[in-house]
Amino acid sequence: MILIGALDSSLLSLPEINDYLVVGRCYKFHSAVFYFPLFAAIGSVIGCLLLYSIMRRGGQALLRRRFRAEHILRAEQYYARFGVLALAVPAVLPPPLPFKIFVATAGALEYPRWRFVVTVFIARALRYYVEGILAVYYGRSVLSFIEKNGLAIINIIAALGLVALLVYLLTRRGRAATTAGKEAKEQLKQEADVEAN
Repeated sequence: MILIGALDSSLLSLPEINDYLVVGRCYKFHSAVFYFPLFAAIGSVIGCLLLYSIMRRGGQALLRRRFRAEHILRAEQYYARFGVLALAVPAVLPPPLPFKIFVATAGALEYPRWRFVVTVFIARALRYYVEGILAVYYGRSVLSFIEKNGLAIINIIAALGLVALLVYLLTRRGRAATTAGKEAKEQLKQEADVEAN
């Protein structure tokens, strides 16, 4: 499981194999839901870290050789606009959403390594644990549900992500305005004190 996850997330492409293995194993052995998704997540992190390291050393030149220019530009825009969500959301979503381009771009842009590892691990663990738990309750029909409703799932998660981002930006702007107001009051008070002296 760890080996397949590492190969799939690095240089080879073995789409959905980890998802099928997690669902199949958790469906057959319910107790596997506690540890089997963890193996898939660890393997995925190892593979992603390998691709990240290669791209970090090779930089933009290697990135442009491996991926199309419009995909790279889109990924860079997502990183600039959404930060950590540009990596976390694709890591959670099931195929066919491309994920390697975001991993490669993170390496080429020298995204902080510890933040990269933590983000990928949490996102992938969430994905595999959700699949494992659904498999325990609903069986193999989970995979067909994911295949049929993958686009709807992506849209719902993207909408939730945008709402979370909007709330974050609004609260951040509110905090910035409050801080600016306090600083202005303190400056006026200091000026008044200077004039009084």
